[in-house]
Amino acid sequence: MTDWLVGTITHVRTETPTGRSLTIAVDGWPGNLAGQHLDLRLTAPDGYQAVRSYSIASVGADPSVQLAVDKIPTGEVSPYLVDDVLPGDQLEVRGPLGRWFVWTPEDTRPIQLIAGGSGIVPLVAMARAHAASGSAVPFRLLYSVRSPQDRFFADEIAALESETFRVDLVYTRSTPEGWPTPAGRVTRDVIEALTLPASDAPGVFVCGPTGFVEAVARSLVDLGHEPQNVKTERFGGS
Repeated sequence: MTDWLVGTITHVRTETPTGRSLTIAVDGWPGNLAGQHLDLRLTAPDGYQAVRSYSIASVGADPSVQLAVDKIPTGEVSPYLVDDVLPGDQLEVRGPLGRWFVWTPEDTRPIQLIAGGSGIVPLVAMARAHAASGSAVPFRLLYSVRSPQDRFFADEIAALESETFRVDLVYTRSTPEGWPTPAGRVTRDVIEALTLPASDAPGVFVCGPTGFVEAVARSLVDLGHEPQNVKTERFGGS
């Protein structure tokens, strides 16, 4: 396990009505791969400490890392990160962690990304890595969110779309005016219609709340994807 490092908040940006991104300059940060995460530790004046794991939205050797946090109203850490933390504030991080849920340009398979809500964070790191490397590997993203206002990194993801990176959006509660499909959940039929087929043998990365990830993973296997090609990362209770 790596040591704790002191990070200083350098930038905060509102992403959604309940979430924002944080850029943290970390002296000694060794860089990270797309899809890795870190541990974040807060220490109260009385010495009480809380540790949470967060996916990293940034990628590469830069000593700054970017996180994106969705507020859980009853949580200990996320309300502080979304409502209170300011540039100049310090906190501790440890990482990068995890080498399984990662994508590198050496992976030449077609790639399907499937995100639910703030599960987009490690997947946007992969999309950024794909663009930065100039990889010609086909990438697709299926992004499920409650409404247009709930999209993290909305402008950047739109700007990343290209001949090799296609984005499909599914709104679960409200859609933009004139949207061609009604609001609804990501179902097996939606996955079949909007993702790479199993016959392409893609690598698939799924991230989101536990129920979303489990339902998507079951549908993918039902559609013929090999389980070993489907990598998942989840958050929240079962």
